[in-house]
Formats: sequence, structure tokens, C-alpha cells
Amino acid sequence: MAEETKACPEEETEKQKEPEVKPEEKKKKKEKAEKIPKADYDRLQAEFESHKQQYLRVLAEYDNFRKRSQNEKTGVYNNAISDAVNAILPVADNIDRALAQENASAEDMCKGVEMIANQFKACFEKLGITEIGAVGETFDPNLHNAVSHVDDESLGENVIAAVFQKGYKLGDKVVRHAMVQVAN
Repeated sequence: MAEETKACPEEETEKQKEPEVKPEEKKKKKEKAEKIPKADYDRLQAEFESHKQQYLRVLAEYDNFRKRSQNEKTGVYNNAISDAVNAILPVADNIDRALAQENASAEDMCKGVEMIANQFKACFEKLGITEIGAVGETFDPNLHNAVSHVDDESLGENVIAAVFQKGYKLGDKVVRHAMVQVAN
């Protein structure tokens, strides 16, 4: 008996994956490629090179735009930080001057601290920062952080009874929520 040799299944699948190209088809493809006139080929090649160069220019412009935008963003951020620090520096200078006083009375120190507090308020106004959370305002969970509740009949429902820590807003953005006590 003659033994039949079978190819392993892996070899069969590889053979199935590769499309068989008949010699006649190869010849037809070669003839078709040769049918393109030289002038058309050169024109298409030049057009391709033109589009390629245009694509590369657009890519380079986009990369430059991205880098320029990042530099501008960094510059704006640094300018904002610088402006905020410049607004607060006079207050820091006054605190240093107050601490350097050795023979100041308690009354003078109290007056100096009040002046520094007013200077801080002026700096905040200059920067566009406003205080939020005052006694008597209606409680708003978007602006206030309720840390305790109290029953007070003289105050209405959901009214701030006490402020433990002031809150601040910059435009519509809450910088810090006010810590408050709310009346029920």
C-alpha cells in the first residue's frame, strides 16, 4: 500500500491565505502599467510631490501653531501669577514692618493689623476676588459649606447664622467655600 502524505493543517491554512496569481494575470498587470504614457506618469508624479510638499507644510504649520499656543498659555499663566503676587507684596511688606516694631503698644499693633486687613481687601478687589458668606444670607450649597446647624426662631429656614471662615469667589468660580452654621 502506498502511503499518502498529508500536509499539516498549519501549512494548508498558509497556502489558503496566499492568493494564487496566475502568470496570465501578472502579464496583464505589467502590460497595463506599461500602457500609462510617460507624460502622464511624470505629471502624476509631479502632482503627488506637490501634494506631499503641501501636506508637509501644513503639518509643520500645525506643529508651530501648537508650540506657539503652548508658549502663549504659559506666558499668560505666568503673567497672572506675577500680577497676583505684585498685588499682595505691599501687604507682605507691611506685615514685615509691623513685626519689626519692638516698642509698639497693643493699641498701635491693633490699628496696624486693621490697616493691613483693609489693604488685603483692596488687593482682593483689584484682583476681582469677592467675599461670600455673610450672616443673614440664604444658604447655598454651591457657595457655602455647612458645618453645623442651629435652631433659631429669629432666623428663617436655611439662613446663615454664623460664619466660621469666609469664602471667596473669582468671577463665577468659587476659590474657597465659606464654612457656615445654618439655621433650621
